[in-house]
Formats: sequence, structure tokens, C-alpha cells
Amino acid sequence: MNDNDIFGTNSNHLVRRNDPDTSHEAAESIDTTKLEKMVYETIKSHGINGCISDRVRMLHPTYPYSSITARYRALLDKGIIIDSGVRMPGRSGRNQRVMVATCWIPKENNPYAVREQSASLQEGIQAAG
Repeated sequence: MNDNDIFGTNSNHLVRRNDPDTSHEAAESIDTTKLEKMVYETIKSHGINGCISDRVRMLHPTYPYSSITARYRALLDKGIIIDSGVRMPGRSGRNQRVMVATCWIPKENNPYAVREQSASLQEGIQAAG
């Protein structure tokens, strides 16, 4: 399995059928494989502690907000990151979810694409942080 099997989203999934032609052209121009891999590697680099969106965005300041934040859903749906259930305040003061790459989650606790986490997993992540 290579990165192209894991990362990337078909441009048809980025727009609605009735969206203007300009939206379809824009969707086709996005390298979702590159962006998803970049966001995943950033989250993964934070280990079991994971990170919040503000941290990912801070590490990639030249990318537009939507280029970064739009990748979380695809990575969650693919089961390669999880929402840990832990919340931390972002720059705005509002809480953001802490995302963790599933490669750091022990296999017996790895829900692979299941968003509800056990209390023991949440406690382990909080204790590691």
C-alpha cells in the first residue's frame, strides 16, 4: 500500500453536483493527496499527545485556513486520525479537539474510524499530556 492508496480525496467529493463550474474547477485543482499527507504527518509528529487545529495551522502558515481544516474530516473518515475526546483552548480561547494519529494508539484500543473513544483511552491521552 502506498500513500496514494491512503491519502487523497476524489474531487467529486469536494463539491455538490449543482455547484457552479468554478467550484468544480477549483476542486480539481486541489492536491488533496499532498495536503492530507502533510496534515497527517503534522498530527503524527505530536505523538500520543496529538494536537489541536491551531497547532497544525501554525506549522503551515503559508497554507490557507480551509486548505488545512478541510483535511481533518477525510483523515477521520479514513481512520488514520481520531478525535481523542480531549479538548484544549485554541488561540481564540474556545476549545478545540485534540487529534491523534491512530498509529500511536495500541491495537487493542484502536477503534479505526470509530469516533467514540473509551474512557481509559481518554485518560491515557490526558495523562501523557
